[in-house]
Amino acid sequence: MDAVEEIKSRLNIEDVIGEYVELKRAGRNFKGLSPFSNERSPSFMVSPDKQIWHDFSSGKGGNMFSFVMEVEGLDFKGALELLARKAGVDLDQFRQGPGQNNGKQKERLYEALELAAKFYQTQFANNRGALEYVLQKRRFSKETALAWQLGYSPNQGRALVDFMRSKKFTEQEIKQAGLLNQYKSDMFRGRIMIPLADPQGRVIGFTARLLEDNPDAPKYINTPQTPLYDKSRHVYGLHMAKESIRRNNYVVISEGNLDVIASHQAGVKQVVATAGTALTEQHLKALSRFTHDVRLCFDADKAGLNATERAIPIASKVGVTLSIVSIPSGKDPDELIKQDPKIWEDIITKPQPALDWLMDRYKSQLDITTAPGKRQFSDVLLPTVQALTDSVEKDHYINRISEIIQISREALFTKLDKTPAAGKATLKKTAKPTELDPLLLNAKRAIGLLLSIMLVQPTMRDTLERMPEYIFEDNASLIRTFLLENRDFNIKQATALPAELREYGNELLLQYETEYQNLDGVELEYNAKLLRQAIIDNYAKYQTRRLGEAMGTLSEEEQRTLLAKVAALNKLRR
Repeated sequence: MDAVEEIKSRLNIEDVIGEYVELKRAGRNFKGLSPFSNERSPSFMVSPDKQIWHDFSSGKGGNMFSFVMEVEGLDFKGALELLARKAGVDLDQFRQGPGQNNGKQKERLYEALELAAKFYQTQFANNRGALEYVLQKRRFSKETALAWQLGYSPNQGRALVDFMRSKKFTEQEIKQAGLLNQYKSDMFRGRIMIPLADPQGRVIGFTARLLEDNPDAPKYINTPQTPLYDKSRHVYGLHMAKESIRRNNYVVISEGNLDVIASHQAGVKQVVATAGTALTEQHLKALSRFTHDVRLCFDADKAGLNATERAIPIASKVGVTLSIVSIPSGKDPDELIKQDPKIWEDIITKPQPALDWLMDRYKSQLDITTAPGKRQFSDVLLPTVQALTDSVEKDHYINRISEIIQISREALFTKLDKTPAAGKATLKKTAKPTELDPLLLNAKRAIGLLLSIMLVQPTMRDTLERMPEYIFEDNASLIRTFLLENRDFNIKQATALPAELREYGNELLLQYETEYQNLDGVELEYNAKLLRQAIIDNYAKYQTRRLGEAMGTLSEEEQRTLLAKVAALNKLRR
């Protein structure tokens, strides 16, 4: 038995999902409100028999691993590790090679950091200066301080190290956890301690803010890189923000950890932070699992300007939409929230596209009425435009620059050809996520429902032949091909579908049982007809709009191909 099967044998899917969704018994299955949409009527189904789930509102489905990947924003490895801990499965016994003890070593580091966080919390509760700073100066409530595990590191040489040693941790383990400095004493002293957590809420490090300002010491220091903490990947507050990000479908990135806490206390919880303004591809990839709308709230100083320049090509590569939240009067989020949380709540809903914001900043800094000013303006902006992966977006910004500095498009394109892209020299084109398009999403939902009928009702499979093959993708395409090649296949009599189709087939069966189990043949025929029409209508509208948007950027051959598809779909609609 491998690790996946061992975990499945120990966990019930309804118990795993029940930690995130309130489930109620519905016959042999369970039903609840979708965690992926704001539906009012429950359409999220879980089948204990088949060990699968399906969300009718979003069209998503799968097993317990795919659910955890979706809801936690993890890759498969992360979901495997999370469920293994939940099931009490030691993954090391399934690993081979020299790295097989890494899992146990990391668990020791998690234990050390969790213990350190509790130590700092105890010190915080007994230190008047730390309490005054957090509760009075920062105006955090006791509930907020407890929720974010805020603490205090005593200004003594080895207070933490000696405590950890008394709990049987070695100095080597304390050092690997980032808690021991080069002099073998505490890494953090006399500081407000802000635990850094992974997306599941486990402590992986600390940001430490000096309690009493000292010009000879940095105000903030972070845990150094460790086997658990990597500042280029860590997103502060994601474990507390992910549900709100998914619900609001956007995320705000601020500069400071304390800004994040202040925003959450004010009820605006779709806010996170990175280590300063160093936004990386890994940060954006982590956030893109929850939303593709990323809004930066960096200071409008030179560091913020440079950070935005660096972030635009990275966002384009990852496939997220980047915009800028500007705070009036140069305040930071914490100051604005103290003044009026409603203003903060309002301005984050009105961001400006990042490149437009960048243009406005340079327009105010340079004299673009002069030849040197025009050259400088194009010098700083064209590398960022060159790095954009979407040709329509690139053309739009060439037009904008042309209008602003009153230089011909031809001159700008000539200069653009000689301009290296910001960031890497070449960036692969990343398709924008089509699953967010309402028309395509409606078509995919209807495809799943239609295939559920086709799977159970062999006599109705001719419907699939009368629909264009390219409409069906991935698993849907594999099921369609299988059903057309095996017209007499009877799911009620067969022991199972082929292994590669089994999981998706079980999802389809769950859909059928939920929607069509009690319908007679005539009603099923009628529903299949409606679904076929809905698929073709939505797909035709989607392709027509796509054709209109992309016409200027396609070759003649590509235009003819797309036009033929649209014409064929429109013919089927009549």
